[in-house]
Amino acid sequence: MASFKGYDLVVVGSGFAGSMATLNFLEECRKQHKSGRVALVEVGKDGERCGASRWTMAYLRLDKNLNFGQVSNGLADEEYCHKLQKEAGITAHYLEDHGVKFVHHDETNVLLEFKTGQHFVFPEGGGKAIISKLFEQIREFDNCDIYWETEAIRLMTDDAGAIRGLKVRKNDGLLHDLLAPNVVLACGGFEGNQEMLARYIGRNTHALPLIAPGLKYNRGAGLRMALEVGAGTAGSFDGMHCELVDTRAGKPDAVIWGHNYGIVVNKGCQRFYDEGKRHLFATFEMIALECWKDQKQSCFFVTDDVIMQKFKGSWVYDTTDKPPEKGDTIEELAEKMHLDPKELKKTVDDYNAAINDREFDLMKLDGKATTGLSPNKTNWANPIVKAPFYGYPMTSHLTFTYGGVKTDINARVLSTNDVPIPGHWAAGEMTGLFYNEYPPATSCLRSMAFGRLAGLEIAKNLGKPQGTASEKAIPSERRIDDNMSMDQAAPPAEVKAAA
Repeated sequence: MASFKGYDLVVVGSGFAGSMATLNFLEECRKQHKSGRVALVEVGKDGERCGASRWTMAYLRLDKNLNFGQVSNGLADEEYCHKLQKEAGITAHYLEDHGVKFVHHDETNVLLEFKTGQHFVFPEGGGKAIISKLFEQIREFDNCDIYWETEAIRLMTDDAGAIRGLKVRKNDGLLHDLLAPNVVLACGGFEGNQEMLARYIGRNTHALPLIAPGLKYNRGAGLRMALEVGAGTAGSFDGMHCELVDTRAGKPDAVIWGHNYGIVVNKGCQRFYDEGKRHLFATFEMIALECWKDQKQSCFFVTDDVIMQKFKGSWVYDTTDKPPEKGDTIEELAEKMHLDPKELKKTVDDYNAAINDREFDLMKLDGKATTGLSPNKTNWANPIVKAPFYGYPMTSHLTFTYGGVKTDINARVLSTNDVPIPGHWAAGEMTGLFYNEYPPATSCLRSMAFGRLAGLEIAKNLGKPQGTASEKAIPSERRIDDNMSMDQAAPPAEVKAAA
């Protein structure tokens, strides 16, 4: 067994949380004239799109009230959520200051359940562009070593239980010690680990493909290592975020979003979920779970020309790299999707006949519903009557898991008795927060925000005895007021692109 030279910090994972922790630690040390050394450990290869961050579009929700309670039934950590609310805009400004270019999108057709004035932000080039920009600046520091193809095996602790380093396995197959009084675990959830999926979530999780290739590295290593040293847990361990993707797509993350604006049927051409039950981002996750649980991983979206023209060129249906299947009749569309033409025609006809006469309004839960169907559609039940007709064959893909370690508002890992474990930090999707459902467009934000806070806090307390880390929030020169709107919290207008 070999040992590398000592560090002040070891970061595990090179995604949003790990990159932000690393760069903020380096910058804060330089600002305070400290000679802190950091090792960034990544199990993937240099140049590979490992993990989840490099694949996502990284939609950022920057409303003034990130309300997790609506979907967590009050189980989400209120203090943690309030901290994220304060740090979301600061994090967006930080990225812009470091060269990330944002697109500001004003959504005119999709009713968003979060309060952003129908507005959200995403980076040009998606998450990959964010990581590239952060790494470009990390590499400028000579007090940072990056270890690729290096697997984190075990946290090392002293006799009193404080962190003293990380045991890793390099690609030579041998174990090595990275000695450091601080370790940030930022290596994702356990979606890439079939054994853990079966243990925590249950049967048939092996039938869920991963939404992007890089997720194969998210094997739950951080969770396993943290539990070994007594970390507490948070989040729903039987919960996960899934999305319906185009089965024909030749690219990862080919999500079909707009199930609300048509119908979704199974192989037998029967509807199985209320497509208009709630807002788009809430509905699309729950249909995906239903497809996995009870529809043998296969379903089909059907709509007409009215809807497709309304959303022409929109992210709602254009995330896939394949055009929709198209037919001049419902029967023709059914044949192209390998469905029974008579059965699909009957389902569409029954649906059309059951719709009330309320006005169709995309910008509210309009109550345009069906009566007498099982299940009924409660909103946006517009008749499917105008040719040509369109459809997508879909299946459910796994995006991330919910259960993880418990942390405080400064990203310190808490023990099972809610006491911080000295030197133990975590951020990103390996930290637990979500219950029941995923509050949309928050995962990337929280990964980056708490990765940033971890790096700052560790640098600020470098040289202090373990256990004296400040309980207070990290100060910032660009704090966003609680009552600011999304437009005020987001990057300046000069980066705003046309919707």
